[in-house]
Amino acid sequence: MALIKYSRPNLDVNSRNFSDILDEFFNDSLNYRKDTFMPTVDISETENDFQVEVSLPGLKKDDINIDLENGRLTISGERKLENEETGKNYHRVESSYGSFSRSFQLPDSIDEESIEAKYDNGVLNINIKKSEEKVKKQIKIS
Repeated sequence: MALIKYSRPNLDVNSRNFSDILDEFFNDSLNYRKDTFMPTVDISETENDFQVEVSLPGLKKDDINIDLENGRLTISGERKLENEETGKNYHRVESSYGSFSRSFQLPDSIDEESIEAKYDNGVLNINIKKSEEKVKKQIKIS
């Protein structure tokens, strides 16, 4: 079976959007970087805490490291391509594999002792409570 690079039908260079051309250029030029994996992260805040949600499909919780040092939260690990000899010939691999590390500077208003992490169905959820003592207070001018 011969593999043919996909191109959108009925589109030539003159009728393509500039953003499509840039996307194709950067995707093709970065395609060789199969040794890195960059998980997506969503960070939200409520009145009482910060929530970090990291998409880590295909990883086991033992493959993930979470560190807190000097107010910097670091999530790292490695997603490995299981290259078993099963007679399987891949024709396309779009999943990213390799080591990753994401770091975020946390505000001073957190309670470092209250950090909780749960991993379920490929999603890592980290809950960081705010410290009542360190929360900024409004000062009235008299």
